[in-house]
Amino acid sequence: MKICVVSFDFWHYDHYIIDELLKKDISASHINIGNYSYANIFERISNTCSKIFLGKNLKHINRQKYVRDSLESLGHQDQILIMNPHTLAYETIQYIKQHTGHLIAYLYDNLDRFPVQDKLHLFDKVYSFEDEDVKKYGFEKLTNYNYLVDFHHHKNVPELDIFYITSYDKNRKIILKDLVNRFQQLNFKFKIVTVGKKVWKEQLRQFFFPKSKHTSCEFHRKPISHTQVLDAYHNTRVILDLMRQDQTGLSFRVFEAMALEKKMITNNPSIVHYDFYRPENILVLNDEHSNLSVDFVSSPYVPIPDEIYHKYTLDNWVTQVFNLSEKTYINRITNRYL
Repeated sequence: MKICVVSFDFWHYDHYIIDELLKKDISASHINIGNYSYANIFERISNTCSKIFLGKNLKHINRQKYVRDSLESLGHQDQILIMNPHTLAYETIQYIKQHTGHLIAYLYDNLDRFPVQDKLHLFDKVYSFEDEDVKKYGFEKLTNYNYLVDFHHHKNVPELDIFYITSYDKNRKIILKDLVNRFQQLNFKFKIVTVGKKVWKEQLRQFFFPKSKHTSCEFHRKPISHTQVLDAYHNTRVILDLMRQDQTGLSFRVFEAMALEKKMITNNPSIVHYDFYRPENILVLNDEHSNLSVDFVSSPYVPIPDEIYHKYTLDNWVTQVFNLSEKTYINRITNRYL
């Protein structure tokens, strides 16, 4: 069987799908739209001028060509999965559909943020992690996945109480401002890392107003490597998770915390409806953040049952998405505790 995944893998999660498929002896390929970049500075300048004077984004056009050329090289696929198809033009998805007998979409953002309703009829199956979109459009519900199921735990004593890494977002910025004050009141050791091109505004503000700089808050324009993020997770007791406005789907932080047996603080109230939810492990913040306490942060993590843990593994995820036969996972559950 030949399977291809098409995505813009900014946070480097999607390549784990390919790794899992290869473990199952499936011929798997990944077309990462993010791999396309400007050939030189002149191409970047040309695209800037094109957007200003012609209203055309040449980089977007070239990315569509990159996808088509890559798929042409790979040949016909039994199944193709497109992650968040808003990055692809309608004509590109039509082209992709001609190269497979089964075209699948997975939406890990809500349709209010990235509308793709005009493209959905091109897909044979659509999965979504958003409950409202599932109800409204009849998608099949599917959460993100635990890609760290075989990851060995570090038995170190964490230096931090709370760690959070996020892309730049105005709504989160407002929430974080209040949370930082609360963290300081409770004398928590914490670190907050914000990543994205728009952080230059914060960097500029800190440059001109150095007294406003908080040593526990960092801003980076370039993505942080997975290794660095995982090292930070190992070095903290609790992982903070703040959802985007109008988002109820579960972020990857939920499953990273699950795999690493780390506690979590979140403002996503929908999480209490999942079978893995334990109040000892997950604190849902109230509007005033007054329910955040030292006791929650300092108390131990309570392991969840193996059968629930397995439901959210990448093994189970690819089995469901690509309709594969169920594989045994006894060894993987055993490895979880090694």
